[in-house]
Amino acid sequence: MLQAGSYHTLTVNRISDYGLYLADEEGNEVLLPNRYVSLADRIGDTKEVFVYHDTENRLTATTERPYAAAGETAFLEVVDKNLHGAFLAWGITAKDLFVPNSNQSFRMEPGKRYVVFVYRDNLSGRVVATTKLNGFISNESVSVRPRQRVDILVARRIPVGYRVVIENRHWGVLYDNQLFRPIHIGDRLEGYVNRITEEGRIDISLQRQGFDEVKDAARRLALLIDEAGGTLPLHDKSSPEKVATVTGMSKKVFKRALGHLLSHGAVYTEDGTIKAIKKKG
Repeated sequence: MLQAGSYHTLTVNRISDYGLYLADEEGNEVLLPNRYVSLADRIGDTKEVFVYHDTENRLTATTERPYAAAGETAFLEVVDKNLHGAFLAWGITAKDLFVPNSNQSFRMEPGKRYVVFVYRDNLSGRVVATTKLNGFISNESVSVRPRQRVDILVARRIPVGYRVVIENRHWGVLYDNQLFRPIHIGDRLEGYVNRITEEGRIDISLQRQGFDEVKDAARRLALLIDEAGGTLPLHDKSSPEKVATVTGMSKKVFKRALGHLLSHGAVYTEDGTIKAIKKKG
């Protein structure tokens, strides 16, 4: 079934003056306009497209990839507004994403960016966005587990750090005392589930825990040394502030990573620096 706000793999069913008509397995068709068509396209070819409603409320396909599909969160810019709501840059040339006034928990202004949830309206089938995330993001039934790698979107500042959206489904907390590099609202990051409390709070870390964290940090440190030309102006006595600025790691993690590289003969320290050991051959 063709649905707006989703990606579909469809077959070229017929060719018209306006573009390609693509069909699903049930024979439902949608137009892929000429701007996305090439001379190499043939009947029977398959294409992955994103489907949305155009300005005349017709289902239309595009090969462009929007910043967010239905069921996803995103940090999008308001490009226009009218009496009925605001319009967000969606990443589709011919279509902005609508945020009705009823979906705005505060007045949205052109030129500013906001964290929104994108969804398909049950009544109209059209795709809209909302700043009222709690209607879609919940920890009532947690589907992630400790130590799991997760995708997060930084949603808002809170007194102890940042509130983040986990996998477009759950709320998590990223604490200031575990941050060793700058982050900003709207950043998409890779994180790890550190702890899930009995109340359903999910604590997130940007670093892996335990020995996995050490190996991961060691790889990142080795890459930094390589990118710096083989010498990094740090050592085990460097200040935590300098370590965080140069590596984005805590002093504790940095020392463990350095120890790992030293024990494996990958680096050596000299005159307050870390130097890579060049492999022979």
